[in-house]
Amino acid sequence: MGILDTLRSVLGSRAETDAVSDADPEDLFGMSTAYVTMEADLGFRSVGEAALCFSSVDSTDFAEAVDAVEAILDAGEEETGTDFRRHEDDHGYHWVVLADDDPEDLVTSVHFAADEFVERGYGSRLLAAVFGFADERDSDRHAYWIYSFRRGAYYPFAPTGTSSRDNKIEFKLESVLDGELGVESDKDYWYPLWPDSPNGHPWG
Repeated sequence: MGILDTLRSVLGSRAETDAVSDADPEDLFGMSTAYVTMEADLGFRSVGEAALCFSSVDSTDFAEAVDAVEAILDAGEEETGTDFRRHEDDHGYHWVVLADDDPEDLVTSVHFAADEFVERGYGSRLLAAVFGFADERDSDRHAYWIYSFRRGAYYPFAPTGTSSRDNKIEFKLESVLDGELGVESDKDYWYPLWPDSPNGHPWG
């Protein structure tokens, strides 16, 4: 299943039907302590990047909302040094990609961006927040925590290439972080966001 099918079926239209919670950016702050647990208990450190994925609307009002998000991130960049860039993937989905060596700053910036979308009435356009980690013993081995705004829950994702995943690592992440994060209990919703290259990230 490619990223287009993934987003449509799970983070998009299917999850809209099966949604259990409204988009709540406050849930993102759970990652502030999860970063520490990931490193101390599991040996996975932040890759220094995180991303917010959303679907667009062809309207002036939505364009202004995106401009407002960028203005907030611009201000944050001056204060915390968190860089950001916009990316549109091959299927028309939009990403705000953030880079910072401080995981706390990444969480805060993703929250600010998501909260601005919600405040402007576009919370339904938010699909996922993705936080990346790398194994301290093998930097090419990545794992992610994905927050689905439509489901109001996190789930782990550990790709081993562009079309395969390490379920053992995912279950281990779940067992350690469940309780610290609100983990999606229905594993049917643990859908992959495949990277475009074997050692790449889902956000491109």
